[in-house]
Order: sequence, then C-alpha cells, then structure tokens
Amino acid sequence: MASKKITVIPAKTRPETIIGSAEVLPKKRVAAYARVSTDMDEQLNSYEAQISYYTEHIQKNPEWTFVKVYTDEGISGLMTKKREGFQTMIKDALSGKIDLILTKSVSRFARNTVDTLTTVRKLKDKGIEVYFEKENIWTMDSKGELLITIMSSLAQEESRSISENVTWGQRKRFADGKVSMPYKQFLGYKKGSDGRPEVVPEEAKIVRRIYQEFLLGMTYTGIAKALGNDGILTPGGKEIWSSSTIKSILQNEKYKGDALLQKRFTVDYLTKKQKENEGEVPQYYVTNSHEGIVSDEVFDMVQVEIERRRKYKVNGSSQNFFSGWILCGCCGEPFTRKVWHSTTKYKRYIWQCGKKYAGKEPCSTPHFHEDEIKDAFVKLLSKLYRQKGDVLETCDAVISRVLDTSKDKIRAVELEAELDEAYHELSERLRIRAQHAEDTETERTSYEAALQDYEQKSVKLEKLKERISDKDKRRFNCTCFIERLGKLEENDIAFNEKLWISLLDYVTVPGNGKKELTFHLRNGEGVMISIL
Repeated sequence: MASKKITVIPAKTRPETIIGSAEVLPKKRVAAYARVSTDMDEQLNSYEAQISYYTEHIQKNPEWTFVKVYTDEGISGLMTKKREGFQTMIKDALSGKIDLILTKSVSRFARNTVDTLTTVRKLKDKGIEVYFEKENIWTMDSKGELLITIMSSLAQEESRSISENVTWGQRKRFADGKVSMPYKQFLGYKKGSDGRPEVVPEEAKIVRRIYQEFLLGMTYTGIAKALGNDGILTPGGKEIWSSSTIKSILQNEKYKGDALLQKRFTVDYLTKKQKENEGEVPQYYVTNSHEGIVSDEVFDMVQVEIERRRKYKVNGSSQNFFSGWILCGCCGEPFTRKVWHSTTKYKRYIWQCGKKYAGKEPCSTPHFHEDEIKDAFVKLLSKLYRQKGDVLETCDAVISRVLDTSKDKIRAVELEAELDEAYHELSERLRIRAQHAEDTETERTSYEAALQDYEQKSVKLEKLKERISDKDKRRFNCTCFIERLGKLEENDIAFNEKLWISLLDYVTVPGNGKKELTFHLRNGEGVMISIL
C-alpha cells in the first residue's frame, strides 16, 4: 500500500483584501441597546448616559455605521416580550438592518436565561453578533454561548433574590400596618406629607355621592352614566366610567378608613403573575389606618344592599327595570319578565314569579303587565301626596323614638370592654391549665365557665351590632324617604324610575291570587294597591 501523501493548496489572496481592505469591505452596521428598569431619577440619568455613550462610541469607529440606540425606559428585564424597544431592535436585525448589537451587560439585555439564549441563537443564525461590554463576551466567539449561559443564570438568580427581598419588605410593611395606595388610580386620596393617605375634599364628594346614590337604589351602570353626563372624570382621568369601577369603589374598605392588606400576591417572579389571595399567604386588616370618607354605618349598609341585589338579581337596567324589585308572596322568589305573543302585533311583556311552575303546584300569585305595575305605582304616589303631612310626621316620630341608636352604641362600647376582660380571663384560665399535665376539677370548671362567659358576651355583642346596623339602615332610608316625599308635587305624579328607587324598598305580591301589589316604603311602612 502506497504511503499517505498530503499536498497543501495555498489560498488565493487578492491584493485588495490585504491592502486597503478598510475601503473595500463594507462597514458593519452597528446598533446599541440601553435599558433601565425603574423611572427613578438616578436610573434615568444612567439611561441618558447609556444613550449618549453608545451613540458617540459607535460613530467614532471608522469601521462601523451607526444605526440607532434602541431603548426601553422603566421596564423590567425579566421578560423580553414586554419591551417594545428590544422587540423593534430584534425585528430590525433579523430583517437585515443590523450586523452588530452593543449592550452594557447580560443583565441589561435580559434577566431570563431562556430569553437571552433564545434571542442570541436566533441572531447568531442570521450572522448577527451581540457584544456584552461588561463581561467582554462576543456571541460569535466559540466560548460566547457558554459564558452567556453562566452569566444569564447568575442574572436570573439575582432577579429572584431581588424579588424575594422586595416581597419580604412588602409583607413586613403589611405586618406593621403600613398602608399604601395606587394614588394615581385611586379616587379620594393622595399621599400625605407623613406618607399616609390624605383625603382630597373635591374627590371625596364624588365618593360620597356614589355611596348615597347606590343606597337610593341606583345601579352601578346608572351611577356610571350619571357621573359621565356630569363631566366627572374617572380615577384614571377618563371620561367614560365603567360599572366595575363603581362596584370597586363601593366595596373598598379603604373608603371607611380601614385597610385589608395583601389582597393579591405575586405567584412567579419571572412572569410577575399575580392572583387573588385565597389564604395562600397571610392578610392583615388594619382598622382606623387613615381618615375615612364614608362612615362605617354607610359602608356596611352598602355591603348589605350589594348582597341583597346579588341575591335577588337586581340589575335595574332600562329594559328590565323591575328585576329583583318584585317578590313572590308564595315562595319568596323575584318576579321575572316574560314575553307574550312575541311574533305578533299583540306582543306584550308580563311579570310573574320566576319559579311559578317549579314545584308540584304552581305559585298562586298572578302575573302583571308592565303597565299595570306602573299604574299601581302612580296610585301609590297619589295616596302619598294626599297624606303627605301625616306620613312625614309619622316618619319624624319613628326616627326619633324607634330608630335612635345612641343608647345602643353606648352599650356596644361597654360590651366590647366586657368582652376584652372575658378574653383575658379565658387566656389566664388556659395558661393555668397548660402548666399541668392533668387538669384538676377546679381548673377545668373555671376554664369552662370563662369560655361560656366569653361566648355569651360575643353572641350578645354580635346581635347588638346587627340591631344597630339594621336601625342605621332604616334611619338612612327613612331620612331619604322624608326628603324625597317632601319635594313631591302634584305634577310629579307619574311613573318615574328615580321616584321608584328613592321611595321603595321592595314590592311583594300576596299569595291570595288577587291582583294586588304591596309597596314596602323606605320608611318601613307597607301600602297595598289593588289592580282592577
């Protein structure tokens, strides 16, 4: 077998590739990427410095052509898909507009290992290089990908550590009862000089209006439209209010001066995904954390009314205004609207018990045409107008004699003090029992007596608070009723949705089969109107 022979074939060099190559080879099109993750002043200075530095640096190099400095301001580096400047740069690079990208460090490029490697490899496949200045990494270098993997992992770990520190700090503030609000999106408050929420008087008027109109019977949608029509801007400065914004304001305990902290929490530090706290992490309820805009009584009344409307499916829309207002005297279910003769000229809307035929025997309550309900309400207005003086006098007497809660509230304070003493006694009995492996009869008897005393006082206080809340709601309703009825004039006697919601609590249909409606007024009285 002949011996192996290797012949070297020399490269064919052209003179122009050696001499004057800078003039022949095309210049590299170079861009840079700059980012800061917050909008703090010191970060913004760094952001501006990065732009200035890379612009000058690229333009000074005779072998480079300056393309652009792509930027993202106040954006986290964890997920590249949220950064518009970054995405635009990658799109331009892949479309052939960039040959080289300069950036300060791996952490400025992305703090997510997967995003970093995916993007670098995508660029590398197209012949586009990235240079990380701090780490001195060129991605086209043989060692580049290994170094990028290591540095990206370190950057990602740093982000995790920072996220955990931030979370710990937030939860420590929660545990200390420190309240903060998204003031730019929060109606009624601004950050005070002491760092605590401070009431904005003009905005507080809007909040109180929302609460009052809701208690007067207006719906979320109705309040939203009324505010928009009056030219009042939303908490975010928009002209159109949504019903969800109104509902959120009505359910937020911060408007009565309390604060439930950690309603939501971050699930994943990479995606920043948050979820409602359903017991996964502690919550903290701070009472009297700041000045309230509405009273405890008004706030509690609103929550009761929200639950009532939810239970009876009250929506009060223009098409189904009576939904949730009319209740069946047989089964307690709300009346619902049905369409009769929908495809003929005799088409009519009627209201009947929503579960009229759900049981073995149908409910005995009759159905009503919408016009019949409206006519019955007009009869009610006529009756109230004729008896206005007597009705108003009765209401004043009810408020002063029956619905006064001043004595009840004094007793509630006394009971709270007694309950506190009972709790300390119970704790002491429990401590004594814990000191011995076995209870004596005396210790067990003393503990059980202390426990019974504590439970009895708790029940008594709860019932008293329920009575106070009920009286407060009835007094509020009665006061509103007096105000509205006092303004009622003879020419107002016609069906009017605002009169309906301001004068009525609800309507029942007796289960005697007769065409009758009992209107339950906001002053607590019931007036029966027959429909002939």
